[in-house]
Amino acid sequence: MNLVLRPHGTWVIVLSFLFSFMLAIMPLPSWTGAWRPDWIAMVLIYWCIAIPHRVGVVTGWSVGIINDVLSDTLLGQHALCLCIIAFISVKLHLRIRLFPRLQQALAILGLVITNNLLNACIHGISTNFQINWSIIFSAITSMILWPWLFVILRDMRRTHRVF
Repeated sequence: MNLVLRPHGTWVIVLSFLFSFMLAIMPLPSWTGAWRPDWIAMVLIYWCIAIPHRVGVVTGWSVGIINDVLSDTLLGQHALCLCIIAFISVKLHLRIRLFPRLQQALAILGLVITNNLLNACIHGISTNFQINWSIIFSAITSMILWPWLFVILRDMRRTHRVF
């Protein structure tokens, strides 16, 4: 008997990305803009370390293009950054999965700072090159929220048998 394992739960992955897009474009007061967590990057990193055989660089590119359209930036800016973040996450997924939550949060801090720094450099090439401390603020809030996001997405993955 030939048993073929077919992927399940694609709709869970798509819904989590749609929810992250909604959180990313949700209006906030102007003073909290720099502290907005990078929801899209965090969801991408989670799926890259949870199921790297299904979510990877191509998904990062696709999600980045959608993010470019939603945020009205240079087409390909977020796509390139998220593609690089997805590559790093897939390459290190076995190590990151073994980390305790605190070390995972620190890894998320590094990945989101990398994402923000790449975005700032690409934006700086097309306009004025200015890197300030605000690229760290969203990484800090992403790091703080990572343990809860990880548990929520892990429970969704287990409940709906996403593999």
